[in-house]
Amino acid sequence: MLDRTDFASWEQRIRLYCRGKENGVNILKSIDEGPFQMGTFQETLAEGTEGALHLGPERPRVYSDLSPEDKERYNADIRATNILLQGLPKDIYSLINHYTDAKDIWDNVKMLLEGSELTKEDRESQLYDDFEHFRQHKGETIHDYYVRFAKLINDMRNIKMTMSRMQLNSKFVNNMLPEWGRFVTAVKLNRGLRDSNYDQLYAYLKQHEAHANENKMMLERFTQPNVDPLALMSNVSHQQYNSQSSTNPPSTYVPPHFADNTQLDSGLSPSDNLIKNLKPHTCLLNPIIQTIPSSNKTINSEHH
Repeated sequence: MLDRTDFASWEQRIRLYCRGKENGVNILKSIDEGPFQMGTFQETLAEGTEGALHLGPERPRVYSDLSPEDKERYNADIRATNILLQGLPKDIYSLINHYTDAKDIWDNVKMLLEGSELTKEDRESQLYDDFEHFRQHKGETIHDYYVRFAKLINDMRNIKMTMSRMQLNSKFVNNMLPEWGRFVTAVKLNRGLRDSNYDQLYAYLKQHEAHANENKMMLERFTQPNVDPLALMSNVSHQQYNSQSSTNPPSTYVPPHFADNTQLDSGLSPSDNLIKNLKPHTCLLNPIIQTIPSSNKTINSEHH
């Protein structure tokens, strides 16, 4: 069914449908060139002595006068008209239902919906703007993000807008949510953006969706309002001190979050050991700390 806002896609689908039908070449001729012209016909009455033909009066040609090839062309006119009319919504159909030729129907629908050259330029401008501001929405799955991106690119191609593969791939991977950051970096290093297409990039990233969701949960935990990530680290240190003062000797205590870490330095204090083991994980906190409200940063600076 025709979509008022997307004549180009409808045009493409109609042509593909016609081409796939029996006698499809002639159906498309009916749309592009107009109906078959019956013309006139003169019946042969007799043959003269020297090969000259005696013809009857000229009259309009009828269906029975047609050759098999001409009959196929004539029949295609009716099929083309039916195909176009069945693909129109009621409001458009009511405007052009007085036309009987496929070409007239096609030309008038095109004029109604495709519009002037200025309208086409406006459409192109809108698509460029949509491409420029394309981003993954918060909470949007990578599948929905990919489908939305693919539809935008398809709309651009339908009106002959072109983008290089590098432009498309860069737009796709550089505008994903923060939890995809390390996977985007990996895909750039391992696969590159010149030799792949965005379909292949999507397939690669889709495999890591579960890990990206874990990153998302971690980021949401540390970016909750009134939560200071440095205060959480301080709480861990405080819990360590309380545990040491109870039953476990200082030299043998291992913080619960690092129970599987066998590289504690016995020559360092427990607090120094904690800081040493936290260092590899601070890379996860760097982008989060930048988002801490200024009031929290002030409080932290006073502690120091």
